[in-house]
Parts: sequence; C-alpha cells; structure tokens
Amino acid sequence: MPAAHLKASLRTAALAKRDALSDDARAAAAETIAGRGLPFDVAPGAIVSGYAPVRNEIDPTPLMRRLAGAGARLALPTVTARGQSLIFRAWSPGDRLLLGPLGILEPSPVAAEIVPDIMLVPLAAFDRSGHRIGYGGGYYDHTFAHLHKVKAVIGVGLGFAVQEIRSVPALPHDVALDYVLTETKVFDFRSK
Repeated sequence: MPAAHLKASLRTAALAKRDALSDDARAAAAETIAGRGLPFDVAPGAIVSGYAPVRNEIDPTPLMRRLAGAGARLALPTVTARGQSLIFRAWSPGDRLLLGPLGILEPSPVAAEIVPDIMLVPLAAFDRSGHRIGYGGGYYDHTFAHLHKVKAVIGVGLGFAVQEIRSVPALPHDVALDYVLTETKVFDFRSK
C-alpha cells in the first residue's frame, strides 16, 4: 500500500479513537499536560506558538497560559497557501481571532509576525520515533523545514495517549518532532 494511503488509513483510525473520548476526558488531558508543563526550561521571552484546536484536538490553551505566566511570548499560526510555510503572529489569551482560509481561528493580520522558538503542534497520530501524521496538508513539515534553516526550533506534539500508533510511514520530507506530550507520558525523541 502506498505511504499516502497507509497514512490516510492510520489517520482515520487514530482520529476515531480521539473522537471517542468524552469532552471531560479531553479537558482533563489538556489540564494534565498544562500542569506538567514542558519537559525543558523555557527562557523568559521565548516565543511559543500554539494552535487554535479544531476537530477534537487537544486544547493547548491551558499550557500556553502557564507558559505565558512564566514569561513566554505566545503566537498562533496563520495559513498562507498550500505547500507554503505557516507564518506566526503574536497572540495573547483574550485577543480576538478571525476565521482563516481553512476554517481555523487565526490572529488578526495586523498582529506582529514573529518566529517561534518552540512550536506546539497538533497531530492525528504519532509513533515512538517522533513522527506524526497530521491532516495531509504538510503545513507543519514545510514550516519546520523552513524554520530550521533560520534557527533551532523545538517541535512539541500535543495529543492523547490513544493517538499513539506502532509506526508512522515517514517520507523523506517528514520532519520528526523533538517531543510528544500526552496525558499519560512525555516522549523525548532528541536522542534518537
């Protein structure tokens, strides 16, 4: 089976498991991850990008609020075009968001464009090698590839334990994450 078809099948199965979680379980998982924080030190003033959750994704907002309280600056991604890197705009909890071209909430186009040091990344599925399956658009892979030319950006996937799969059929352009955080475990892939 070609990798794209296999990824689609794995994505569908993982999303079904994620969608089967109750709202309470999803909220509790987000709070557990926020309570634990990131598994590394975040310098005051570091820029952390999150995302506006869609389709039952784990909500990064509790973790982002904690990081902001410790002095991090926050950002959210903005979609430009398919096959292009995401851009990131400054964001603070309470800022008004606008509906972007993919139906995802984004900061205002007048918000300052900034480059993250740490990217919190949604996922459909992940494996113990740090590979993730997203929704198939390749936005985060393009973004990591682009940003890694500019600076060392730490990629942190956020998900639920039920989204772990045995193996992601990674392609050459797929960029592995540095960490994945779930409600039950912290995966550190930096030494692999």
